[in-house]
Amino acid sequence: MSERAVFLILMCAVAILLAVVFYQRFVYVRGMEAALKKMGGKLSDILENDSDEKVMVFTDNRALMELCGQINRLLSDRQEIKGDFRKQEISSKKMLSNISHDVKTPLTVILGYLEIMRLDHPEDETLRKVEAKAGQVMELIDQFFTLAKLEAGDMDIVIGKIDINELCRECILDFYDILRSRDFTVEISIPEKSIFVQGEEGAVRRILSNLISNAVRYGGGGKYIGVTVREEKNHAYVDVTDRGKGIEREFAESVFERLYTMEDSRNREIQGNGLGLTIAKNLARQLGGDILLESEPHVKTIFTVRLRKFPYQAPRERNL
Repeated sequence: MSERAVFLILMCAVAILLAVVFYQRFVYVRGMEAALKKMGGKLSDILENDSDEKVMVFTDNRALMELCGQINRLLSDRQEIKGDFRKQEISSKKMLSNISHDVKTPLTVILGYLEIMRLDHPEDETLRKVEAKAGQVMELIDQFFTLAKLEAGDMDIVIGKIDINELCRECILDFYDILRSRDFTVEISIPEKSIFVQGEEGAVRRILSNLISNAVRYGGGGKYIGVTVREEKNHAYVDVTDRGKGIEREFAESVFERLYTMEDSRNREIQGNGLGLTIAKNLARQLGGDILLESEPHVKTIFTVRLRKFPYQAPRERNL
């Protein structure tokens, strides 16, 4: 065999070996990429769904196995921190509920004594102001107590069948005197035919009262309030509208936060305790509904209560 033939054979052998090496390298890299992509996708699902799962990868690569182990260690630490935070949060909410109750009891006694003193001195202006301020503190404590019980899960809400139309009429009548004294224009659009929703009468009444009170307090500049009841498929909606200063888009989500007041978004001269809307939204969600907000500053502001109609039929899943 000539030297040229031997050289060609050697060159072919080297080329084959290089091809095998490059192919193995290619398979290795693709396998690593696929495993890393799978790990990344699983980790993303765990974080988005806030689940307690772990990242699993089937591979013989020690580096990937070690990386997976460290990721799962971080996830375990995250679960422990999250669990401790939840325990502390529940404990804090229960403590706030107990404190609110403890403060409410002596304050009730103080209001009782003030009322007796007022009977003996009906013309005492100072006593009247003290009684009014004590009443405001009592209202604030009551709202703190309600919110604390809601967030601690200590409030028993028995869901039943509620005539939302009749309840809206009653809530508007509760505000009739104050609306008339402040020269509000009131527009009511409530169907004659009853619309029944899933709810608890006290909870729904409080939601509506808080929204109407909010419209009177913060939308008073427009001297208008509207209440509309409507229905669509499985839900009923109650729109409470005012024509005050409105709420800028950047404040739309903040208005439902605890202790957030509307001074920065609607009226700096009006003071509020910032709990009414928070309580209303919490109650609505516990009833399986929600409160939505749509506002065009100086034109109209609409708070919409969405509640499930009775009986509620969950939408069927479509098979694709």
